[in-house]
Amino acid sequence: MPASTLWRVWKEKEVVTVSTPLSTAPPGFGQLPRAARLADQLYEQIVAQIIDGTLPEGERLPSEAKLCELYGVSRPVVREAIFRLQADGLVHTRHGAGTYVAKRPRDEFLRLAPIGGMADLMRCYELRIALEGEAAALAALRQQPESMARIDDALMALDNAVASHEIGVEADHLFHVAIACATQNELFIQSLDALSAHIFAGMHVARSLSLAAPDPARLQAVQAEHRAIAGAIRAHDAEAARQAMRAHIDNARSRILASV
Repeated sequence: MPASTLWRVWKEKEVVTVSTPLSTAPPGFGQLPRAARLADQLYEQIVAQIIDGTLPEGERLPSEAKLCELYGVSRPVVREAIFRLQADGLVHTRHGAGTYVAKRPRDEFLRLAPIGGMADLMRCYELRIALEGEAAALAALRQQPESMARIDDALMALDNAVASHEIGVEADHLFHVAIACATQNELFIQSLDALSAHIFAGMHVARSLSLAAPDPARLQAVQAEHRAIAGAIRAHDAEAARQAMRAHIDNARSRILASV
């Protein structure tokens, strides 16, 4: 399935839910729809409240017990959602003092992120750091002239996208696929294919935010990361390729949730 089709399927996926709002809940709070993962829904609700200012930077989140009451969920659900927020750097917990909002992502994040798939999108970045870091290391050890040429072609397409102020998601996706192919291990290719809807969605969000960022050099910085990965693979430097890829994907994850 083409990446563009996968993105459309991702965005249009519908979840049938039934919601019973709490009439006593303050604005921005309410009992969650009963869908597959309540923790993910709670995560998404809190992210939305951080972005819209209901929970501003430095604000203390309601206690676990209060969140359970406001959203009609159990403590394990609340704890999982808070853990996810901590992992993404959106909140931090002070021992004995509670959990506080650490940063506010840009408004565009809510518009660009897949509805109902925000938590999965961020989890995918965590998996990609491990998976694609090793793929880049193997590609450095096993690349052949033909596979290196494919990586360079994708890199050139990305250069053209940056120069033309285009999002360049398809070129970005092809760059990562070309590296997986250079491993000469079909399972890396199949793994990226299985994750392609999540990967494409994440790239769309990350690159769209970078394109719209106040700093026009942001996409140039992203492209410098791609060049570092390709350069390490070309030099057959497995460790440099691993670290460059891991840093690139971790940076992309951080850029998505950045406040500027």
